[in-house]
Order: sequence, then C-alpha cells, then structure tokens
Amino acid sequence: MYGWIWDHLPGNVAVKALCALALLATVLWLLWFVVFPWAEPLLPFGDVTVDGSTAGA
Repeated sequence: MYGWIWDHLPGNVAVKALCALALLATVLWLLWFVVFPWAEPLLPFGDVTVDGSTAGA
C-alpha cells in the first residue's frame, strides 16, 4: 500500500517526501480533531470499577 502511494505521488524524491509528510499530517489531524472526539463517548474509559477489596491476597 505504501509503495502504491509513493509511486503515485508527483515529483522527485524530495517532493514525494514533502507530499508524504503533508498526507501524514492531514491524516493525523483528521484522527485527532474529528475521529477521536466522535468516538470518545462510545468508548468505556469512564466505566471504571474500583472497590476496597483485595482480590487474591
């Protein structure tokens, strides 16, 4: 997959590297500001059970 992306980017190696970095930054931005905030309420991070018992001790 990465080879296919690299082959389809325009320009020489320097331009391809810059385009690849821009693509990576765009994907990370979308994940951080769009996907993760949307998915956060669906994840069970707030459903923590803590009690005073010591299991197995």
